[in-house]
Amino acid sequence: MTDSTKPWPTELRLSKDKKQLTVSFDSGESHEYAAEYLRVCSPSAEVQGHSPSQRKTVPGKRDVGIMKIEPVGNYAVRIHFDDLHSSGIFSWDYFIKLAGEREALWGGYLKELEEKGLSRDR
Repeated sequence: MTDSTKPWPTELRLSKDKKQLTVSFDSGESHEYAAEYLRVCSPSAEVQGHSPSQRKTVPGKRDVGIMKIEPVGNYAVRIHFDDLHSSGIFSWDYFIKLAGEREALWGGYLKELEEKGLSRDR
C-alpha cells in the first residue's frame, strides 16, 4: 500500500466521558477504541519494550480515561491518559492495526492478565 492509498484520518472524536475515541478515515472506515484498549496497547517503549520479550502487561486500567490528544506532525497523535501515561505515539497506521487485530490483541491481553494473576481493575 502506498502512502497515497493508505486511509487518512478525517476526524478524531473523544466521547464525553473520555473513555472512548472514535477515529474516522477517508476510506469510509470508522473505528471506536476504548481508552483502556489504547492504554494497554500503547506503542510506547514503556509498554512494548525494546523487543517482544520486554513487552509489559499493564493491569488495572479498566477505568482509565483520556485527558487530551495532541497532534504529532501530520502522521500521528500523542494520547495523554488520566493515569499520566503519555509517551506513546499513535500513528494512523497503528490505529488501523489496532482495529484490524483487535480480537487477537485484546484476547491476548486478557489471557496474559489471567496467566499472571493480574486484573483489569486497580
